[in-house]
Amino acid sequence: MLIKILGSGCAKCNRLEQLTREAVAELGVEASFEHVTEMDKIMAYPIMTTPALVVDEVVKVSGRMPSKDELLGWLKAG
Repeated sequence: MLIKILGSGCAKCNRLEQLTREAVAELGVEASFEHVTEMDKIMAYPIMTTPALVVDEVVKVSGRMPSKDELLGWLKAG
């Protein structure tokens, strides 16, 4: 599973990455992480605001911080 955090590296982006890493560890799934900070690469996705979470090239959330339950659900299904 490839997980991308889209954002400039702000506190919210870093927090989203931290929460997602915790959820991955809790589920015991294999995942690699990529933090995308280049604006042209971020704009390639259909999002309006960051931070955003992309799992296997599918945008799961953007512009808000998901709950841990939401993260667990997406990663289980992913």
